[in-house]
Amino acid sequence: MRRKKNIDLRIENCGKWFNSFDSEQKDARIVEKELIDFKDFFGNSNEVVLEIGCGKGKFAIELAKRNPNINVLAVEKCDNVLVAAAEKARDEKIENLRFICCGAEYLQRYIDDNSISALYLNFSCPYPKKRYSNNRLTHSKFLEIYKKILKKDAFIYQKTDNLHFFEYSLMSFSNNGFYINDISLDLHKSGIKGNIMTEYEEKFSSQGFPIYYLKTSLNKTEDK
Repeated sequence: MRRKKNIDLRIENCGKWFNSFDSEQKDARIVEKELIDFKDFFGNSNEVVLEIGCGKGKFAIELAKRNPNINVLAVEKCDNVLVAAAEKARDEKIENLRFICCGAEYLQRYIDDNSISALYLNFSCPYPKKRYSNNRLTHSKFLEIYKKILKKDAFIYQKTDNLHFFEYSLMSFSNNGFYINDISLDLHKSGIKGNIMTEYEEKFSSQGFPIYYLKTSLNKTEDK
């Protein structure tokens, strides 16, 4: 993607809503902690939920608006995309939402263990070629990171339009100690309430594609 005009100035003008953690330690396998102080970061002690791969921020923004008593941390590795999301959150003064620009492989460096109350994986890149499967956000290397940063009773929620990626994710979660708490092969016809549509979801569902959904956790627990 071509870098947008004046993006550095636009990022600077986003203030607290756009955060880029550029560590000197570039090897994600070396976890040298540079932890975010969530109380200082958000200005309160409310629980924190995480979206990885937030894109233009539609889901994160709506989630934050609907739940003013929780903090939403949204992650996207492409600053070209993320800046528009941060600008909208700034313009609407959404105080319980922060965006950070970094890859998911670095999250354990910045997020403390047992600190995230829920995780959302919405329309992650499926990386259909097998040789790139370790880039999928439900690959075992990422699941090990989630196990560290999630609270013990936290849920992971996944949505995708890609059936093969969905099947892969089900196997990956099951093979790595997660329980599948809920599943739907057509979310919009399932009766599951409270769904927030993403940009991709609106596009794919309008074309008649089913949306695949699962909810998983490390414990056999019920929704809070």
